[in-house]
Amino acid sequence: MKNLNLLFCFFLLSLSSLAQPTQTVRGKIVDKESKFPLVGVTALLMNNAAQPIGAVTDMDGTFRVANVAVGRQTLRFTLVGYKEILLNNIVVEAGRETVLNVEMEEAITELNTVVVKVKRSGEAANEMAMVSARQFSVEETERYAGSRGEPARMASNFAGVQGADDSRNDIVIRGNSPSGVLWRLEGVSIPNPNHFAISGTSGGPVSIINNKYLANSDFFTGAFPAEFGNTTAGVFDLKLRNGNNEKHELSAQFGFLGTEATAEGPLSKKSKSSYLVTGRYANLWLFNKAGIDIGTQAVPSYADGFARFNFPLKNGGNVALWGIGGTSTVDILVSQQEVSDRNIFGQNDRDQYFTSKMALGGITYNQPLNKSTFFKTTLAVSNNIQDANHDFLFFRKDSSGTPLVQNQKYVIDSLRPILDYKFSEMKYAVAISLNKKWGAKSTLKVGINTDIIDFTAYDDVRNFDESTNQLTPWRRRWGVNKQPFFQLQPYVQFKHYLTQNVALNVGLSSFYSSINKNSYSAIEPRAGLSWELPHRQKITFATGLHSQALPTYLYFYSPNTALFGPNAAKNVGLMKSWHFVAGYSKMLAENLRLLAEVYYQRLYDVPVEIQKSSFSILNSGAGFSRFFPNPLQNTGKGRNYGVELTLEKFFSNNYYFLVTASIFDAKYQGSDEVWRNTDFNGKYAFNALFSREFTFKKRKSLNIGAKFTATGGRWYGPADITASRQSQEVIYADATRNSLQFSPYKRFDIKTEYKINRNRLTHTIAVDLVNVLGIQNLLSLSYVPQAPYVKQEYQLGFLPVFFYRINF
Repeated sequence: MKNLNLLFCFFLLSLSSLAQPTQTVRGKIVDKESKFPLVGVTALLMNNAAQPIGAVTDMDGTFRVANVAVGRQTLRFTLVGYKEILLNNIVVEAGRETVLNVEMEEAITELNTVVVKVKRSGEAANEMAMVSARQFSVEETERYAGSRGEPARMASNFAGVQGADDSRNDIVIRGNSPSGVLWRLEGVSIPNPNHFAISGTSGGPVSIINNKYLANSDFFTGAFPAEFGNTTAGVFDLKLRNGNNEKHELSAQFGFLGTEATAEGPLSKKSKSSYLVTGRYANLWLFNKAGIDIGTQAVPSYADGFARFNFPLKNGGNVALWGIGGTSTVDILVSQQEVSDRNIFGQNDRDQYFTSKMALGGITYNQPLNKSTFFKTTLAVSNNIQDANHDFLFFRKDSSGTPLVQNQKYVIDSLRPILDYKFSEMKYAVAISLNKKWGAKSTLKVGINTDIIDFTAYDDVRNFDESTNQLTPWRRRWGVNKQPFFQLQPYVQFKHYLTQNVALNVGLSSFYSSINKNSYSAIEPRAGLSWELPHRQKITFATGLHSQALPTYLYFYSPNTALFGPNAAKNVGLMKSWHFVAGYSKMLAENLRLLAEVYYQRLYDVPVEIQKSSFSILNSGAGFSRFFPNPLQNTGKGRNYGVELTLEKFFSNNYYFLVTASIFDAKYQGSDEVWRNTDFNGKYAFNALFSREFTFKKRKSLNIGAKFTATGGRWYGPADITASRQSQEVIYADATRNSLQFSPYKRFDIKTEYKINRNRLTHTIAVDLVNVLGIQNLLSLSYVPQAPYVKQEYQLGFLPVFFYRINF
């Protein structure tokens, strides 16, 4: 009898495991402008068109749909007087609840008729965005092959955007320098959110930002709304999600890029407060053990973490405390490497020790004041540190001066310190905004962004003099101890529907920096127009004046030039850029969209050197080196123009595709008044992505995706060998700068993801095969300590990225 009971229990468990796993889909719906909770919104799951299931929002604007089958779902949200929302790629997993935060826009009513329009996935959440803007989801950062779960690598698939190189996630937007990209989080500007970050850059090899805690966020490529200042290239406007306030959930992940864990759940079910905590530690030693090329034989290490605690208030308000931090270290020891070892992250004549740290914490307060007014403020503190030491290698040489090699390694006589620097930038940021709407036609947004920056830096360097075979005396390039200054950016923007199909927005922004008397832009006008045409077509136009300050460290750099005084950029003002963008979009089918944009950007007051040269700040910000210019002035120019096409099939019927193409031209003029290609003027960029999902008995799914990228090569010029030997780094001949172009860049990636859903448990196994064909793309020139002294460096080769994740 006992055996029969055990057999019966096993039978019941087997039936349970074979049952279709389900999960809860719930969330909150608010008015887009006022953020006030919306009552009576109908939320329908449309996958079963014959018998859709759904729910209606309550007094708090919340809804809940239980027992939803796992897999991809389409949701439709409707409310009389509001534009319909259609979300057609919601991933429901057994291991975690699906929690949505949806904003609905009030519809225009004319002659007692409500004009109903559909807002689809991918449209920017910012109510003032007219053109060159796109919302991206966490799911997109994981769906695209080669994206590795990072926002920047994901964005490189969009029209007008391309990656700078495989070893970093810097992005080039419409031919602009990556240093022109602004990162914002919860409304405040933040330091470079990447491991191994270098001053003056916006990217790095690995992102500190983890998509596990991001909410849907916006990405802008031109003619930004007035609230965005101190940027000329593009904006990542990131939002943080809250933890699950009803149920404790865990996630663990192991892969080549790191071991990480995430925990979330309610702090108090009564008050609906929640927590969300993540942590990650690098596993890059796995690449080294497997013999996979990561550009260096050194093993970089990094770790990062995040925490958010959310406390709901009355009438839809809330207070959130949050923090992000990351630290990274790499020791590139050329003295211990073999002669043939690659080293694309540093110089080849020294041992290099580098550490970077980034910490960011803040408090965000949101409060709908009434049904038409919304107030938000964020206070944040951040610190960004880079610390480096270099030891110069004295090679043992033969009679001809060539370094000796023994056992495939250089023979080293001695190591002597040659560089010691540390930069620390502390920032105190405050962002305040107020939204006010008048009916469905008009919305006003006013606000101010304030940063107080405290900069500390020291940098001591000496060079190797080949003529004497000795090191030169130490020279101080930076010597700043807690130098404070502040930045202010007030703005106002107004949006009004002229008719039910034509929307106009106008705005003003201003930017002031106390770094010097010239860093002031009094009025920066912004304007946009959107005209919806019959047959699901739309025409858009936007223009705006934008300004940007130099990276902080350049204001305090002291070149070895007594003629021009101690600071290279002490009195340099803001760089300016006028953006003009026109667009056309059409829904070719229910889930197929065509988008075309043309743009022109006129850059002026660009920092260039006072003495006649080809230098321009427009060529900076895309590598592992700082810039050391001679004294600067605001007399440079630039211009970018191009056309972009996007054909996108939204995920439906188990597949999607995205095809983007850009043809552009980016030129600049230095103080020598010669027009040249910028470093990033690749002339064209093409991306094609495809993914197909296969489901098996509603419990398992296999997603197979691929991506092909082709872009024009970056520009460079012949090296000045004599100058390069004197400085031990590549120095380009000034007169012929950017007269040569690297070969076109090409890459083919494949990604597979296998997902198993059990009751309240989800397993995910993914393999991202980056550059699966192993195409050798030229990256740059690098200096080597023997003839010919300059060699070509190649991008990373084939790179397999694997992870296993479990949610429960």
